[in-house]
Parts: sequence; structure tokens; C-alpha cells
Amino acid sequence: MPKRVDHEERRGQIAEALVRVAGRRGLHAVGMRDVAAEAGVSLRLVQYYFETKEKLLLYGLQHLTDRFTARVGARLAAAGPAPGPRATAEALLLASLPTDEESRTFHLLYSSYAILSVTDEALAAQPFIDNPDAAEDALTALLEGAKEAGVADPGVDARVEAISLLAMAATMGTSILVGQRDPESAIAVLRHHLDRVFTVPPQA
Repeated sequence: MPKRVDHEERRGQIAEALVRVAGRRGLHAVGMRDVAAEAGVSLRLVQYYFETKEKLLLYGLQHLTDRFTARVGARLAAAGPAPGPRATAEALLLASLPTDEESRTFHLLYSSYAILSVTDEALAAQPFIDNPDAAEDALTALLEGAKEAGVADPGVDARVEAISLLAMAATMGTSILVGQRDPESAIAVLRHHLDRVFTVPPQA
């Protein structure tokens, strides 16, 4: 009997090839033929699964998002069986910093997707992110819970702090990519601000 093809696995292999070649050459310079060569399959097969470059790019974006979610999960698992809100917030923020080859590729390509979604009509017709406020909502909920539990400054605005911390992490990531600062200094800055949020002021 012929071997049954796992189509989702094959799509994942092609998406991984897209990530690898785009990480080396830049997302804007990648064509379907490049991805096929990287994956070791025919161009016809890539076209069979994705039809157009835009569909391949959109699938690649979801693939990147899934990888980021797994990266956050791994950081949380490393923090212990019951990480508190501080450890959870730190895992979410630090996972996006380009501190190794995988996270560097993630940050580079995610930023590239954002830029392409503004200038490419086919990509612009699709939502760049299915739930653009997911990270902001998750971090806000963490900070609200920390305030209620008495482990964060009750005077902070959870939503404003979440927005600020995410924007800071994104900017720090770019500064690492362009060589403005090293990962250690970026992590130190983020932890400094987390210390400020998760410090309960003394009672008067």
C-alpha cells in the first residue's frame, strides 16, 4: 500500500523551510521556488499546498506564532509547576527577545510580516494577527491578578503597564537585532521595570 501522506506535517515542513530561508535572506526576497529548494521538494508540491506566495506567507505567520507560544510555554515550564504572575509576565516578555538563533529569526520575521502587511495588497487584505490584543489582554490580566493578590503595586494601571512593557520588549528586540545593545542589557532593563510594577509600596 502507498504510504499515507500527513498533509499537515508536510505543510509544517514547508513552513519551516520558509522560516529558514527568510531568516537568511529576508522575507521580502523569498520566492516559492526558494522555499521548495530549501524543503527539498518540488515547486509544484509547494504550489499544491499553498497556491500563492501570499497564502504561504500567511501560513508561515501562523507557524511563527505557534512556535512563539511553545517558546513561552517552555519558559513557564522551566519556572516550576506553579509560576506566579511575575514569572509568567517575565516569560511572556523575554520569549520575544532575540537572545538566540530561533528567537532572532522570530523577531526578524515577525517585524518583516508587519511591514509587508502594510505594503502588500494581498497580505493587507488579511488580518495580520487573528487576535492582535491577545498578548496585551493576557499581560493586563496577569497584572490585575497580581494587584488583587497583593504582589504588585495597587496603584499601577494594569492596561497601561501591559502596553508599555510589550512596546518596550519589541523595541528592545529591535535594538538587539541592529547591534545597539546586547541581550543581557535588554533583559536587565525589562526586569528593572518588572521590579517596579511588582514592588508593593510600604504602608503609610
